[in-house]
Amino acid sequence: MEIVAWNSLYNAMHAAQDRRPFSMATLRRIFRFVRGHRAQLIGFVALSVVTAVLAVATPLLAGQVIDALFAGTAFAVVLRLAIIIAVIAIAEAGFGIVTRLLSARIGEGLILDLRQAVYDHVQKMPIAFFTRTRTGALVSRLNNDVIGAQRAFSETLSGVIGNIVAVVLTLIVMLSLSWQVTVCALILLPIFVLPARRMGSRLARLEREAANHNSVMSTTMTERFSAPGATLVKLFAQPERESAEFGARAARVRDIGVRTAMVQVVFVTALTLVSALALALTYGLGGFFVLSGSLEAGAVVSLALLLTRLYAPLTALASARVEVMSALVSFDRVFEVLDLKPLITEKEEPVEQAPDGPVSVELDGIDFAYPSADKVSLASLEEVAVLDPRAGAQVLHEVSFRAEPGQMVALVGSSGAGKSTIAQLITRLYDVDGGAVRLSGVDVRDLSFAALRSTVGLVTQDGHLFHESIRQNLQLAKPGATDDEIWSALERARLRPLVESLPDGLDTVVGERGYRLSGGERQRLTIARLLLTGPRVVILDEATAHLDSTSEAAVQAALENALEGRTAIVIAHRLSTVRNADQIVVLEAGRVVERGRHEELLAVGGRYAELYATQFATSPTSPAETPTPTPAV
Repeated sequence: MEIVAWNSLYNAMHAAQDRRPFSMATLRRIFRFVRGHRAQLIGFVALSVVTAVLAVATPLLAGQVIDALFAGTAFAVVLRLAIIIAVIAIAEAGFGIVTRLLSARIGEGLILDLRQAVYDHVQKMPIAFFTRTRTGALVSRLNNDVIGAQRAFSETLSGVIGNIVAVVLTLIVMLSLSWQVTVCALILLPIFVLPARRMGSRLARLEREAANHNSVMSTTMTERFSAPGATLVKLFAQPERESAEFGARAARVRDIGVRTAMVQVVFVTALTLVSALALALTYGLGGFFVLSGSLEAGAVVSLALLLTRLYAPLTALASARVEVMSALVSFDRVFEVLDLKPLITEKEEPVEQAPDGPVSVELDGIDFAYPSADKVSLASLEEVAVLDPRAGAQVLHEVSFRAEPGQMVALVGSSGAGKSTIAQLITRLYDVDGGAVRLSGVDVRDLSFAALRSTVGLVTQDGHLFHESIRQNLQLAKPGATDDEIWSALERARLRPLVESLPDGLDTVVGERGYRLSGGERQRLTIARLLLTGPRVVILDEATAHLDSTSEAAVQAALENALEGRTAIVIAHRLSTVRNADQIVVLEAGRVVERGRHEELLAVGGRYAELYATQFATSPTSPAETPTPTPAV
């Protein structure tokens, strides 16, 4: 009976959690989603019903054994009953194993299907989605909510069906044996159920508080234990204060754990006591009826055994509705992510291959504003009450320029002028609001994603790497790349000697975000990754902006290989790196204000000349006399 108490407590706790309503449309969608598991689900429910029937049969047979012993029946009859009880026990065990197998296959299959669906869908979301969404909230959808959705079928649904069958059969049998004993035993049921609901609600509050504290501690550890976070703490934080704040939360979790343990023990002890009193009442009242000759002794034993099997399903059904609602709401939260429409999609019949040969890049009258939050995100993933429906201010205004095949076009201008936005539009991380981006006359929105990715390559200034080996980071660009191809790319990126000197070579793990490598080494590794794909258009988004002169020289040497024979769009803050560009486009406030070659723009004396003079104001020579550096980007 103690197990019944623990199960009741667990159900009450989880039924008391915060819930949101769900619609019948959601329910219908759920069953469409599990259609692939329909056969296993039917088998699972059928076996649950059979198990419930067998659970009622055993107490009846036990009562018949008692009656046979008191009546002095032949031993063969008792032996036959005992064998039947043993066969039922074996059958229950066998059905239990098969039921658990089906439950595991259904549950784990649903987890796989839901996780794959959410993961694949999130991969299709625009960059704006990731810039707004809290990563932890999104990961929670893949873990907690998916598992909650799985529980709706593997546990809750079958439990409700099995419990209904068990309660109905048990009550029918008990009432047929003695309606007086049955009614008296059921009088104690509220004493069993009501504390479970009240204690469950109290424990649910403690559990939520502990979960919140654990979440904060987890976030703190994640931030402080990362390479940049640990650096920041060491440079600016006070270790004593950090330790005190963490310790206070950990102590609160400890106190909640002690309170929770004591409430649970008191609850289970009380409910075990109540069940013992119910059994005592059954034996006492049943014994009175036996002595008065109105009831058989075997019936009393059957009633007692049936009573122990009645309380568990009754208490479970008492909170079944809220338990089912809680489990199914997890589906609603998963569907909420799946229903968020990606802003960037392929056409139904896209162009599968960009034009052959060298590729031109043309921006024709581009207008663009970053999308509003309600188009790319969810309030629950940002942890806000309502998403802001306002779109961002317009970033680009009728921007037009053209990079001929094999040319290098430089984009310069103040911070926030829209240079990096143009790079994101060419690679179709965002779609334009007006105008068009074309590759050799083909609108990038008409190309398949695969064709666009194989044609255009982007090197960003942060040089992001995954916490994997050098080989795995490079094969992200080309999964089937051989070691020879990888070494060739590393050599062209001026990184081969370094990788060869590492103890594990290509299998060296670069660390979180590549922090085991220097800034210049990370950047050259991203260039090697680019060279593996062999794009015909290369976009460099301030690829050397944060490097020292030595690292910058190494990266520039690597970039010479990356740009050779390719059309290049170069975003540069250091104007000395773009003097030899075929065309320099000057952007201010999202508009093209000047264009031309370096010498032409200096001669005009406009915005470009102003930027150039500002950068070289501390030089001992005038801007016009500044020596021309080695061709670079």
